[in-house]
This record gives sequence, structure tokens and C-alpha cells, in this order.
Amino acid sequence: MPKTRDIPVEWSKNLTIYEVNLRQFTDSGSIKEFEGHLPRLKELGVGILWFMPLHPIGEVNRKGELGSYYSVKDYFSVDPIYGNLNEFRRLVAKIHNLGMYVIIDWVANHTSCDNSLTVTNPEFYTLDKEGRFRSPIPEWSDVLDLDYSKPEVHRFMIDAMKFWLTETDIDGFRCDMAKLIPLEFWLSARKELDGVKPVFMLAEADNHEMLNGAFDSVYNWNIYHTMNSIARGESSVWNLTSMLNNEIFGFPANGYQMLFNSNHDENAWNGSELERLHFGLEAFTVLYFTLTGIPLIYNGQEAGNQKRLKFFEKDQIEWKVDKMFALYQSLISLKKRNRALWSGPYGGVFRRIETKNGGNVMAYMRELAGNKVVVVLNLSGQEQFAHLSVDNLPGYYNDFFTGKQVELYDNFYLSLEPWAYRIFEFYAG
Repeated sequence: MPKTRDIPVEWSKNLTIYEVNLRQFTDSGSIKEFEGHLPRLKELGVGILWFMPLHPIGEVNRKGELGSYYSVKDYFSVDPIYGNLNEFRRLVAKIHNLGMYVIIDWVANHTSCDNSLTVTNPEFYTLDKEGRFRSPIPEWSDVLDLDYSKPEVHRFMIDAMKFWLTETDIDGFRCDMAKLIPLEFWLSARKELDGVKPVFMLAEADNHEMLNGAFDSVYNWNIYHTMNSIARGESSVWNLTSMLNNEIFGFPANGYQMLFNSNHDENAWNGSELERLHFGLEAFTVLYFTLTGIPLIYNGQEAGNQKRLKFFEKDQIEWKVDKMFALYQSLISLKKRNRALWSGPYGGVFRRIETKNGGNVMAYMRELAGNKVVVVLNLSGQEQFAHLSVDNLPGYYNDFFTGKQVELYDNFYLSLEPWAYRIFEFYAG
């Protein structure tokens, strides 16, 4: 099957993804109450709102009081706890009017145990040796596995996805556990979805073949885990540099890798970003925002949320003014403006800068069409010194966080406080 597009949809080229956990976002968890946050999200600057599953949640074998978002009882409606389809349709229109885009979580691998398909189309499911419905893995006892060897399952799921495109005018999908489903299905789905409107497709997977015609972006877990490892004192800049050589230069030119230091799974099960990254949080945020991928913010990060949001219960985000809002806002703005930082094939090449430091300072440049961004990070809890050495470094730059003009030259000397970060920008338009 031919590719529908060689590179990701153009409107995504310089945007940041913001993951919305509607249940925990407000007191009511409703679509209507969420609307009140739209001006703040517009001010933050995020461009793509990814809504975690909005569908009704199964009741049979439900986990906890409210259940898993990923146990889908009905693919064609909104959980009444959130609102209804008309309210979501109006929300999408308001988001579009603010210049932002919408993708929704799509759970194609499995359904809840009480999805009506278990009665109307039992042949859609995989069976155990006794001929009974089965879960994909034993731990997922609240869901049943769909059988993608059946063409009828493909047809049903593509039609359901097209329903949301045509009925609500969303702009794409984040596809849960995409790697568990045959690539053939995703290729067919992408072709039909693009026939409705050009969509943005994000796969919960890290295998690069997903980008060959099916998805615009996959996850990058290696960078995430390396950041955590450095924060724990188990890895150094040497490990990061070696890993980035593979992750950046070995990555296909036809897609994005989504970069993050938190998401709904990591927050709930492995801790908040502050819990994991400690004093290095800001430096690691600068890192993942200025590499070659498309960045993600999980709701609450901009408010300095420090708690693990419960997965099966109500656990509202504590919204407050926090310094992280300004940091995210500035990084989002820089990424939008400076072409060197655009994502994947739209952005500048990555070049490591030699620092002549003993392994605690990371420095690199991204450059495109005369635009340059130089990033220097002290990824340690001790003061560090660095001498920047790279061929095309010399020139006058804007010190991004102070606004002062700085002349950079070969062997430029820097003193960096623990976990400090610097960005120098040359903007050519």
C-alpha cells in the first residue's frame, strides 16, 4: 500500500502536544468545566490537545471506582460523566477557533468486557483454549482482546475512527498500544482517514516502521529513561551522548519521535517528574524541548503538580501558579518561532558541541537556514565549567533567558551552577 504522506502533516511542524486527563482536570471532570481552561492553554502556547479516552468505561471487571480510561464500552459516544457528543463537538470548534488542534486517544486493541460487540459480534474477539473470551495479558482483566486476523474487525474499527472525524472534526488520534495491532490495519486506517481530512497520528510504540505510511510520530522511551537515570546518578552525559547518536542520527527522516518527561502512565505508576528528576527538572525540560522531536506536556506539569494522579479514582489536579508555566511558555514560543527547533524533517540538524568538560555538561546546536539555537546544560548537582568548541559557533546571539546579546566564539568559556541551563539564539527569520 502506498504512503499517504512522506512527512508529518505540515501544521504540526512546530507545535507542542498537551495531554488532557479530563477526569482529573477539574472538580466535575466535565467538558463544560474544561472549557474554562482554554484561555490559559492558549496563553501557555500549546498547539495540539490530546484527550485521553472519552468513551464510556466498562463496568464488568472494572478496576477501582471509576475504572480504566482504556476499557471502552462504546466507541461511538462520550461518557456521560464528561458530557455528550454535542458538547465535545462544540469544544473542538472552540479549540479550533483558538488556533489549536485536537487528537483523541483511540483504543483499538481491546474493548471492555461488557462492550456490546461481545453480544452482537462475538467473532471479533480472540478466544482461549476453552473457547472463552480472553484478555490481552492477565493483568488487563477488565478488557478483552480483539482479533485482527478478521477483516470485519478492521472494517468496524476504521468506521468508528472515521465517525469521530466526520462528527466532531477532530484532527487525529493517539493510538493506544499500537504495536500490538498489525501494521496492515494502521496503513489501511491512515489511508481512509486522510481521505476525510489530513490527520495527525501518534503511535504508542517506539518501532520506526510505524512511520512508513501509518503514523506521524512514535514515542522515544530511551531519552526519557536516560534522563531519569542521570537524575538518579546512575548515568552521565557520556551515556546521553552515546544514546543520542543512535536516537537522532538513526531515526527515520519521515517522522517525529515524541519526547517527554511525564505522561499519564509514568505519572501514575512511576512518579511525578519532580519526584523522578528532582533539581534537574528544569534542565531536562530544556533538553527534551530543544532536541529534534515533538515535545509533550502532561496536564498539571505547568502548575508544578507533585502528586501521582490516581488511575482508577477521582484525583483532581491542584492548579496553582508555578514557575514551570513560564518555562514551558518560553520554550513553546521559541520552538514556534525559530525554524532550527522545528520537529523532525521540518527542523534543523543536531550537532553536538565539545565542552572540554569531564562528562557533566551537555552542549549542542541546531541550525536551519541561518537560524541557530545553542543549548548548554549542566546535568549534575555540582558547579561545572565548559569551553564550547565547534566550527560554526562564532557570532552574536541572544541569551534567551536574559535577553542580552552575547558574542560566542570558539573555546567560549562558561561557568554553570548545579543543574543550570543556557540557550543562545540567532534568529534569521
